[in-house]
Amino acid sequence: MQPRNSRLNSAALRGAVDLAAVKAAGEAAQKAEQARAERARQAAAAESAGVAPAQSAYQLVIDVTEDTFETEVVQRSTEVPVVIDFWAEWCGPCKQLSPVLEGLVEEYAGRFVLAKIDVDANPQLSQQFGIQGIPAVMAVVAGQLVPLFQGAESAANIRKILDQLILVAEQRFGVAGGAAAPGEAQAAASQYPEDPALAAAHDALDAGDLAGAIQAYRNVLAEEPGNTEARLGLAQAELLQRIEGLDLQAVRAAAAADPKDVGVQLQAADLDLVGGHVEDAFGRLVATVGRTAGEDRDTARLRLLELFEVIGPEDPRVVAARTALARVLF
Repeated sequence: MQPRNSRLNSAALRGAVDLAAVKAAGEAAQKAEQARAERARQAAAAESAGVAPAQSAYQLVIDVTEDTFETEVVQRSTEVPVVIDFWAEWCGPCKQLSPVLEGLVEEYAGRFVLAKIDVDANPQLSQQFGIQGIPAVMAVVAGQLVPLFQGAESAANIRKILDQLILVAEQRFGVAGGAAAPGEAQAAASQYPEDPALAAAHDALDAGDLAGAIQAYRNVLAEEPGNTEARLGLAQAELLQRIEGLDLQAVRAAAAADPKDVGVQLQAADLDLVGGHVEDAFGRLVATVGRTAGEDRDTARLRLLELFEVIGPEDPRVVAARTALARVLF
């Protein structure tokens, strides 16, 4: 028989996890807004000093190679969404699309940056991203790949895609670029007011009714897919449900005995997180992603992203883990 304190349950862990993710979401929105305001102030100061505002923070259009991809794209994506334009000199549609993208990056005033990758000069990057036709446009946000579109698109359609990308970057990852147009930042960072359905989900979670909480959060998200609080509450409730009945010592022993067993590594990471060992949980899954391939790798990566949701995008431990994940992925 296992010692009593080796078996964990959701009621005992709820206080440890709490609604940290919900709190972090609100803090992330506030910090994103503060970052935009500070960049706007710096841009105004630079302009008054005779320095081009766009250059005062970072270049808006950059040529990226295989040697500079890590610093120019992966690391930069923790501060601002990076849109990647895969092109070639011989490609006619590329020559039509590139000026549109370059005009939009100026129009958006630093809310994203444009990385241009010549597929002929950088074949390894092209292969890594699975580029089969150009022009192809993707984005990297906090080290995560976000496919956007392939082929030439109108400026109007691209604006819609960019607006969605920027909103997701801010709400999901806490990544904000330069100053937004008046009124847009406030709309993007706005918090959803407490409503009866959301209150019911929180109450179910507090009462230990995990199945009820999960369903209630899903009901909210069915009506409001972008509701950050509901999404993070759902991630927490699902985490607590997953660890119900797990034996801490047995899971850790199994994980140590077989590092290649993805299922048991996921269980161990869940238990690490709810036990307060956040860096251990993240490190375990990053290592699992690094040593696996195919479906196993994708399973571990997705679980890691779910745990990021629980802690919140602005937490320094999440930021560090995203960088580590980007290294093993790219």
